[in-house]
Amino acid sequence: MRFGSFVGMCLFAGAAAAQPLPSPPGAKVYFIEPKDGAVVGNPVRIVMGLSGMGIAPAGVEKENTGHHHLIVDTDYTDMEYSIPADEQHIHFGGGQTEAAVTLPPGQHTLYLLLGDENHIPHHPPVQSAKIRITVK
Repeated sequence: MRFGSFVGMCLFAGAAAAQPLPSPPGAKVYFIEPKDGAVVGNPVRIVMGLSGMGIAPAGVEKENTGHHHLIVDTDYTDMEYSIPADEQHIHFGGGQTEAAVTLPPGQHTLYLLLGDENHIPHHPPVQSAKIRITVK
């Protein structure tokens, strides 16, 4: 996937507020690849892990599931709203757990944020630690 060409992967990205769904205790999302501090080339291989919950595509309502969103060089704080779809909020609404993403050369911060069927983060949010990578 090229940076900025992720819109087709997003099935729904509205801005409406809704009641966040609960996340089960101990649920966590994490990077398998890349590792914090990695120096990588393009496309950047992103491999996402999840424990304590399952993966379901956007638009599929199923308890204790969600899908991945890659947050690039920013923070997402509006936890009661759908995660926007733009170059800093990359959606994997098809339920993907791996992707190839092209990022501009340089240093980047990344983290994962799980969203429900409407791209709204769970409560409490299921998000990874931030990692830093350098794209050469």
